[in-house]
Amino acid sequence: MGRTLGLGRLTLASAGALLDDVCPVTVSPTIRARLLAEGAGHPGVLTALAGRLSPAQLTGAAPLPYPLVQDPLLAEVYRGLLEGLPAAYGRLLTLVAVAGEATAGSPGQPAQAGGVGADAVLAAARATKVPPGTLDALLVDGLLRGPREALRFGDPLLRRALLAAAPRTDLFDASGAGSPPSRASVARGRAALAQGLVTLTDGPVEDAHQVLLLAAGLLRDGAPEEAADARLLAMEAAWSAGDAAACLTALGDAEGVGGLQGDASERDFVLGMRTALSARPAEARAPLARVVDRDGGADTPRLLMRAGSAALVLGDTDSAARIHARALARARAEQRTSLLPRILEHLAYAELRAGRHERAAAHAREGLRAAERTGQRNVAAHQHAVLALAASVAGDAESVTEHAGRSLATARPHGLAQAATLAEWALARSELSRGLAAPAAARLAPLVHQGPRGGHFALRMLIVPCFVEAACASGRTAEALSATEEFALWAAQGIDPQAPAQLARCRALTMGGDESAHWYGEAVRRHEEVGNDFERARTLLAYGTWLRRRRRPLQARALLSDALVTFERAAAKRWAGRARAELRATGGTAAGAGSSADPWGLTPQQQRIAAMVAEGSTNHEIADRLSLSPRTVDHHLRNVFARLGVRSRVELSGVLARTAPPLTSHHFGE
Repeated sequence: MGRTLGLGRLTLASAGALLDDVCPVTVSPTIRARLLAEGAGHPGVLTALAGRLSPAQLTGAAPLPYPLVQDPLLAEVYRGLLEGLPAAYGRLLTLVAVAGEATAGSPGQPAQAGGVGADAVLAAARATKVPPGTLDALLVDGLLRGPREALRFGDPLLRRALLAAAPRTDLFDASGAGSPPSRASVARGRAALAQGLVTLTDGPVEDAHQVLLLAAGLLRDGAPEEAADARLLAMEAAWSAGDAAACLTALGDAEGVGGLQGDASERDFVLGMRTALSARPAEARAPLARVVDRDGGADTPRLLMRAGSAALVLGDTDSAARIHARALARARAEQRTSLLPRILEHLAYAELRAGRHERAAAHAREGLRAAERTGQRNVAAHQHAVLALAASVAGDAESVTEHAGRSLATARPHGLAQAATLAEWALARSELSRGLAAPAAARLAPLVHQGPRGGHFALRMLIVPCFVEAACASGRTAEALSATEEFALWAAQGIDPQAPAQLARCRALTMGGDESAHWYGEAVRRHEEVGNDFERARTLLAYGTWLRRRRRPLQARALLSDALVTFERAAAKRWAGRARAELRATGGTAAGAGSSADPWGLTPQQQRIAAMVAEGSTNHEIADRLSLSPRTVDHHLRNVFARLGVRSRVELSGVLARTAPPLTSHHFGE
């Protein structure tokens, strides 16, 4: 971008000499000092003031107007400069002016307030289509100054001039098309959009929702694409607040939201989200899947974030993590630092949903640092909640309490229902891991119920399996049964791949006798098909505990050994401790991580399958005995072959025969 006309300033002596030349009378010393202070050395402002004030005012015989430097005067003086600015310059400068308006001084004080963070401004600039690099150009040209965390105008009067002139100029309309009233609406709409974006990241999200809806209405006719952005951001605010009805209000309908003409992915996203929010997830699957397919490989962070969000709603956590990782790489390459906290928020949540807690914590820590640097406290609250959940897996009760408390300190006053629900879930899961089932159930009960005291609408069903476990252990069986039946309806929708296995575990916990054994076996089989080792280990722990209490120690020992190893690999120390205690209660040896009991590094499940193969069992026979599918057995067996360097069942039997003592299925409770 080319350089703009510099904003020359007069020294105090030169400004005084100019006043002497342009004033028709001798100015009193008091009035002279006021004019020099508020004119800020700007020759045009000083000249205009001298021409507008009467001789009586200049001599002090009549009162001066308040404010002395009024907005119409600034609009007139700065008109030439503003009309000569490139459109992108004008847009970004006005966003800085709008963002700083709430903290600006009184109209009589021309000096501006403390400064505006660059990241908040760039977040708004993204929605108003300002090209990357504009901010750097403005800093080079001297129109803006200061560090990026506290931007200010090089000319202290320019902010007011921009705000005064915006409704009457085409700063926001590069084409110059449209009538003055429509341009005025666009200016006001963009100002509201900037305010809404700032509030969305650091303020009450219900306020952000209302301001963004206002922005969408003002932008609808003059800037339909930006109106669509405002509506989707309003939906994001409502989602953070846990208000499904407000989400639907923000979305409108797929054909009625401005700017969606010709954007198939935008229409599909609106259609998919509307049907999902209307409790019709089966109908949401196709349009949201199209969004993932179309935009999942895009180069634009905004499109990638939309595709990643669609994948999360579909329960496709692997795609969500991959797409958000791509968005993170693109944002870094484009130096979109204002977007990094939100992208890392979504990425950490996707990893959390997939059961990859250590990865989730790593992304959340980075996201927390980025959010704190850029003043995005709402995003920071969500990252604290993710860190609390990750710590609840690790069994670090102190960290759970710290991160959950810091999340809730922002989430409660800002209405962040999603972050608050995650934080409360983390506290309850920490209690459950320590055997405190009653307080965990009491904490979780409101989160799984609908209504004003309930948790976030998108998290209710995800929390049910944890609640059922706590409720059954604390004697709240009726509530556990009711929650399980509601969860069964959710699982039948096919949105969450983990749900069938978790549902089977819930049924096992709420039933008795042989029915529990059946459902535990079904849960183990389902877990083998979908991954998430932490949830699988929780099922193995519950099943092993159930078997031990029914005096079947050999079968319990195999499951508890597998659970222990899995918990240790997931660094879930508290959960591993529970599995170790249960294993010892069966009379088994609780070998820790790094034990030489298995010289090849096979998992307990792989050891069981290898032992059964050595004894001559077929894949179908093994599948029946372990409640697995033959395909899963084959998958494990291929990994065993690769680990041991053998190519056939005969070779495998020979390797196992040379071990001392030989591995047999009886070592694993068969």
